Amino acid sequence: MTDTKTQTHFRTCNLCEAMCGLVIEHDGEQVLSIKPDKEDVVSKGFICPKALALKDYHEDPDRLRAPMLKTAQGWKQISWNRAFDIVGKRVREIQDQYGKDAISVYLGNPNAHHHGNIIYLLNFLRSLDTKNRYSATSNDQLPHMRANYELFGHQALFPIPDIDHTDLFILFGSNPAASNGSLMSAPDYLGRLKAIRKRGGEVILIDPKKSETARVVDQHLFIRPGTDALMLLGMIHTLFDEGLVDLGRLQSNIEGLADVQIISSDFPPERVAAACGIDADTIRSLARKLAETPRAVAFGRMGTSTQEFGGLATWFIYLLNILTSHLDERGGLMFTKPAADMVELTHYLNEKGSSGTFTTEGGLPEFAGELPSSAIADQIETKGPSQIRAMVTVAGNPVISSPNSNRLERALGSLDFMVCIDSYLNETTKHADLILPGSSQLEQSRYDVVFNLLSVRNVAKYSPALFEPGKNTKHDWEILLELTHRFASGGSLLDNVKELGQYQAMKRLGPDGVLDILLRVGPYGTQVPGTSSVGSFVIDTIQDVFPASHPIRRALDNGPYGPQNRGLSKGLCIASLKNYPHGVDLGSLQSSLPERLYTSNKRISLVPGSYMTDIPRLRKHLGMLDEMLQSSVKQSDEHAQMMLIGRRDIRSNNSWLHNSQRLVKGKNRCTAQISEEDAKLRKISNGDLLKVSTDYGAVTIEC
Repeated sequence: MTDTKTQTHFRTCNLCEAMCGLVIEHDGEQVLSIKPDKEDVVSKGFICPKALALKDYHEDPDRLRAPMLKTAQGWKQISWNRAFDIVGKRVREIQDQYGKDAISVYLGNPNAHHHGNIIYLLNFLRSLDTKNRYSATSNDQLPHMRANYELFGHQALFPIPDIDHTDLFILFGSNPAASNGSLMSAPDYLGRLKAIRKRGGEVILIDPKKSETARVVDQHLFIRPGTDALMLLGMIHTLFDEGLVDLGRLQSNIEGLADVQIISSDFPPERVAAACGIDADTIRSLARKLAETPRAVAFGRMGTSTQEFGGLATWFIYLLNILTSHLDERGGLMFTKPAADMVELTHYLNEKGSSGTFTTEGGLPEFAGELPSSAIADQIETKGPSQIRAMVTVAGNPVISSPNSNRLERALGSLDFMVCIDSYLNETTKHADLILPGSSQLEQSRYDVVFNLLSVRNVAKYSPALFEPGKNTKHDWEILLELTHRFASGGSLLDNVKELGQYQAMKRLGPDGVLDILLRVGPYGTQVPGTSSVGSFVIDTIQDVFPASHPIRRALDNGPYGPQNRGLSKGLCIASLKNYPHGVDLGSLQSSLPERLYTSNKRISLVPGSYMTDIPRLRKHLGMLDEMLQSSVKQSDEHAQMMLIGRRDIRSNNSWLHNSQRLVKGKNRCTAQISEEDAKLRKISNGDLLKVSTDYGAVTIEC
């Protein structure tokens, strides 16, 4: 009998955005324990219950491990070559018959957690060349990406709260106690909120629900669901009305201030107070606090994104920070400088964003080449040149994560062909003709190219794969690369030769090879020893040849010899990161504007036209709310309609993790939560079964 020796592996959890460090003990074949890494440069010993699901996922007997083909006799395991042949043949046939847009792609949230997927998806999407592209983005964070694009020139240039240095944090519609943070990677988020209060600062939560986060803040203000835009306009009005607007050092890089004042002039706090349920004095007080606190920040997330006026509310939050000189300043909203900068990379690839260049058959506009996921069923069922005939999903379960799921499920059943890159037979993949499962997270190397863009500190951490993948296992990136190769073949001889060369190069490099290049040419990258001054001189000389907006100039500026990067740590590459298994702390967020802007004139336009056109709709909505509040059917009437809002749970992540028994066990979490006042009015008690209905359907649920 052979003795097995316990080994230790350091890793970053990839089950949410927080990027918590893990210590995984194993025997070479199975996980023995998962614990927090106290030496991790960001999380410093914090993890949440989800981390243990990495073991459950890896060992789950329900997880698929080979391609599965749907047959008349049921699901049948087939070889990878046959699977790729089937997909390549069917996709080409359908596109040849109906056009490129007859194929649809849906990308799920897990793709953002794998650097291999992110790197290889770009060419995969281009090989399909379809306008029917969808992702979880439009169900979640699109308002933020739209605001990034409109104000800063790039959809992925997210401003991040400098939470560790702020003295006032005003949080709209967010519950980090359950989510661990979203579009803001901050391990131990609640600990960071408590630290603000400990150093004499203040945390204020604006949320219609008394969430878990409400327990750790100084003040919780209950707002009427969906009225955040009105309250925010009331705060903006106060800034102008009381002479509190201060653009700070960015004044010469900002335009449209007078337009903001005109927009807000119709929405004084006294006008919006009743509609949003927060009195005018409180709205004014919040605006004053934000303006008068040197280090302060306002931030909104799911509650302000996933609502009727999510676009306007997100824009107004950005405006509040800009108008009070809290953008790109210590303690305010700041921008990261990641070691592998996907913002720069996508800029070079002309993927900064777009809006309204085409629409669905029903007239809904694209953003950044994607259509809203709520339109998938329409595009399948509506006849026209862009009708969906076949679908490819990658790590997504839209049947339970997209709007009007019953209709979507029916629509999927009518497709000519469907293939899912996924590890489970679930509500979506059961409709597929083929399921192509990738490796488990612990069989993959790990580096955060997406969430380092969103981190509250600049960090870099690489972890090699913990376990070798099985002989018949393929990583997601290998599946994407092979399908890209199949989809792109069939062109001219020159195109085929070029594509084959790219295919072979990407196959040899793998995601780690591409990542290594990105790290080496990035701001913290490798320099030839002893060439710091010489390299800087050469770069400065070359830069005089190119204008600031030229791609070559931007590449030089972003490299290790770039003028703004010469004081940064150097030498990052995969080999060097392997020597730091707990990660490398590259420092706190630093001011980077206007250089970091991607607008053509290096200026922030405060009032893009796309937002202006929506103001009349908000004004009309305010009038409707006024009528409702004054009508004979008062909100205290037991027959009055109720507003349904969402919530999150610490042991779940969107539609993931429901196969982990340790995370789903315990008391029923699928319950209706109702305010005590509403429950008393309707004579509802804990444990009662309620029928909750909307225009789209009804469910019976426990209270």
